[in-house]
Amino acid sequence: MLNEGMVDRGIRVLVGVVLLILVFVGPQTPWGWVGVVPLLTGLVGWCPLYSLLGLRTCPLRK
Repeated sequence: MLNEGMVDRGIRVLVGVVLLILVFVGPQTPWGWVGVVPLLTGLVGWCPLYSLLGLRTCPLRK
């Protein structure tokens, strides 16, 4: 079940890609691998933290 809206998903994918780029270009810090989390949650459309907190950014289906 999805709990992320399209804008939320787009931002997550963008942030994830930017962080992963930092692993290979720029400061080349291993902290860039944190970008895998927002990238995957944005692609899948489901965030486990949102589920735990009862949050949802996508509209409910009727």
